[in-house]
Amino acid sequence: MPEVSVIVPAHDAAETLAATLSALAGQEGGVDHEVVVVDDGSSDATAQIAEQMGVHVIAHERPLGAAEARNAGVRATSGRLLAFTDADCAPAPDWLAHGLAAAARADLVQGAVVPDPAVDRTPFDRTVEVGSETGLYETANLFVDRGWFERLGGFESSRGLGAERPHGEDTIFGWRLRRAGGRTRFAPEARVFHAVFARDATSFVAERWRLRWFPELVGQVPELRELMFMRVFQTRRRAAFDLALAAGVAALVTRRLAPLAATLPYALAHLPIARAPSRGALRESAVHFAADAVGAAALALGSARSGRLVL
Repeated sequence: MPEVSVIVPAHDAAETLAATLSALAGQEGGVDHEVVVVDDGSSDATAQIAEQMGVHVIAHERPLGAAEARNAGVRATSGRLLAFTDADCAPAPDWLAHGLAAAARADLVQGAVVPDPAVDRTPFDRTVEVGSETGLYETANLFVDRGWFERLGGFESSRGLGAERPHGEDTIFGWRLRRAGGRTRFAPEARVFHAVFARDATSFVAERWRLRWFPELVGQVPELRELMFMRVFQTRRRAAFDLALAAGVAALVTRRLAPLAATLPYALAHLPIARAPSRGALRESAVHFAADAVGAAALALGSARSGRLVL
């Protein structure tokens, strides 16, 4: 029986999966581990790449979602410790060794996620970065004791959020474990490197619309309010934007400039033009402002739909 079972859900991941599996094959520290790839209804060569690299593959004819894919992967493995990563991540060579060491003192371990340092990033590129235990328990880098996983019944796909791309089941699972008495910790030394995908400004702004599901997640995990700014705002940035928006409306209504002073915390702290004035920074600032506006509208819609105020 291996010490660690690594589960990699994959959907149309032919572009990045080989790097993931190569990184897993190159793990150092003598950790006995197995790897299973769950091909979740891919239309590309995802399954063939995994098979060619000698990895056990479970194939779903149609996409069932990441939660079901991970659960299926767990059922096909036998390791005492479960390690989850994604098909667009490349674990560091000592990932399993550090994760296993951290798991000796916790039932769930969140590892660090770092954007691929070999890629020159542009302001709107898509990637993932996790530098602390935020309470979201991102499965791009997560270690879970099998006993706890089985006791809780795995990830609940029916409680994921979002019709077009379900998400949030990892956050829900982490808090179910915590409520049941499970111990968690963050392991910064257990790192995975996340791929960086080129993205234009329009897509960068459009992605903020997914925040309409966040109030529902707060409804399912009310503990998240303790991690939010003033228990109402998703982040400090959101609070600064909402204050700036309210100030702008007040200036229009009163026809006075004085309320605009309240826009300064947002403008100075969050807009690139304040740090490096230039034509490029002006465009970048406009895009960031548009993204924050879409995010604010999405949260307002989600709040109204769920009956829970999250700004």
